[in-house]
Amino acid sequence: MHPIELLAPAKDCTIAKAAIDCGADAVYIGAPKFGARINAANSINDLKELIVWAHKYHVKIYITLNTILYDEELVEANELIKIIYDIGADALIIQDMGILEMDLPPIPLHASTQAHTIQWQKAEFLEKTGFSRIVLGRELSITQIKEIHSKTSIELETFIHGALCVSYSGQCYLSCFAGGRSGNRGQCAQPCRLPYNLSDKNGNIILKDKHVLSLRDLNLSGQIKELIDAGVSSLKIEGRLKDINYVKNIVGFYRKEIDKIIASNSNLQKPSLGNVNFNFEPDTEKTFNRNYSNYFIQGRQKDISAMDSPKSKGKFIGKIKYVGNGFFTLDTQIKISNGDGLCYLDFENKLQGFRVNTVEGNQISPFEKIKLATGISIYRNLDVEFNKALERAMELRKIPADISIENKNDLLIVTAKICSQNISATSSKVFEKTLAQKPELAMQNIKNQLNKTGNSIFEISKVEINLTEIYFFPVSLLNELRREVLIDLENKISKYYLYAEKKITKNDFPFPLKDVDYHTNITNRLALAFYRRHGIEKFEFAPEITNNFMGNALMITKLCIKYQLGFCPKYQNKSNQGEFKEPFYLENEFNKFKLNFNCDNCEMIVAIDS
Repeated sequence: MHPIELLAPAKDCTIAKAAIDCGADAVYIGAPKFGARINAANSINDLKELIVWAHKYHVKIYITLNTILYDEELVEANELIKIIYDIGADALIIQDMGILEMDLPPIPLHASTQAHTIQWQKAEFLEKTGFSRIVLGRELSITQIKEIHSKTSIELETFIHGALCVSYSGQCYLSCFAGGRSGNRGQCAQPCRLPYNLSDKNGNIILKDKHVLSLRDLNLSGQIKELIDAGVSSLKIEGRLKDINYVKNIVGFYRKEIDKIIASNSNLQKPSLGNVNFNFEPDTEKTFNRNYSNYFIQGRQKDISAMDSPKSKGKFIGKIKYVGNGFFTLDTQIKISNGDGLCYLDFENKLQGFRVNTVEGNQISPFEKIKLATGISIYRNLDVEFNKALERAMELRKIPADISIENKNDLLIVTAKICSQNISATSSKVFEKTLAQKPELAMQNIKNQLNKTGNSIFEISKVEINLTEIYFFPVSLLNELRREVLIDLENKISKYYLYAEKKITKNDFPFPLKDVDYHTNITNRLALAFYRRHGIEKFEFAPEITNNFMGNALMITKLCIKYQLGFCPKYQNKSNQGEFKEPFYLENEFNKFKLNFNCDNCEMIVAIDS
């Protein structure tokens, strides 16, 4: 049986529990320090409590410690890793290879997407040096993932949903250069989401005030089976800064999609325990998104940019039929509610939004005065009723258990069992042998009481009655036995939880390159020692400590603006470029960047304009 993991993000432990309630098999969450989302840190006490709670469902908790480290931080980071291991975390997600030179406890290591793994040679290297899992680069296609899987035996994790970094992860220095906030240190200011003018060598404006580097969000719900067939075992949702409603909705959506695939393939299984019964219908269009794409999973495609706006446009709901004084009518069958957030693209193709004040049928009155016209498409990016449903949702996750009752001499014995795990618990009490005057009614009473699970983590799949005679039992006796046996069963789930431990053994397996530059992100003596032990002869320190950006690529991306505009000489007709002469530039009030194009690798390089 091949376990397929649904991996959810969590900013804090409350959101982590909501993700688990909605069906996550694992959660990744930040430690107190050194995580790639500086605003998503959590205390050790909160993490410890979360781990104990999650393990009742056999849900794994992965802790992110995926920034690059400075020399003065190494001791503190090492001590933190030991604490994370002691509280029972299932794995540590890291970027800095200097961590492998530390005195580590036997906690499994996952290579963060910040480690930039897009080739099988790098994946093989990480496997040989001791990693248990690799988070693959988002830019990979199904074919490339298959190749990595065929060349290695390491677990593969890939993103299936959420915001996309336009740069190769771990290879972006734009934020660090523009404002001193390093993405590799968890402080990205997202300058890629800002508007720029795109101009040519002669100053001709090709695009004006567009979010040229902003991407649509990822949605691979249609490629889940392909990813599994390609060798991916962990399907990851992006969003450690997202709110609780976002996480509930998106986790719930993918839980349903993955369960359909598992149900149709006897070789696949869910690695965690418990079923989720939703009282809301998940819908990816009703939560924050910049429109969706499947990025490069099926090769290069044109519609991956969100140039008009980095904001959420939401779901199309209809076109304006009539504009009156302070109101408009909408051609739609969709119910609009007071307080909904609606938006549209104005005459300059910029996203504008407003809140709904009142609704009467299809007549909508906004809170504020806005310029509208007939025929404009309206989108909803805030669905008040849907958010209320998410907030009210009680997605209590329940583990199926069988329960049986029997008597031996003067003892009444109740046994509860989780068949899939072969875990059972028993509770017994002395009882008075009083035959039931109404056997059928007594049997029904026994079933009714043993079927109740209250606020426990269980639901009863089957009640088996194996009594020598049909006796009358007080309800209080049956309830006490049931409560005791379910508490004992819950404790045994945690007791028999299996931790996967792995001790790192240092070796000298060669790194794929002999000479490396600043993209290797060496910022401390242990990282340098690691790469030297693995055969590196020449190196550069990362810009975060040299502050040397001149002549360096600030970003390398698979997004190619020439392809987006139809100028690509490889796949399109370069003559479409017309009078525009290279090099091209991106410029706004803060910075000017030069664009270089590596057509052999189909990459665009954003560099300093020197």
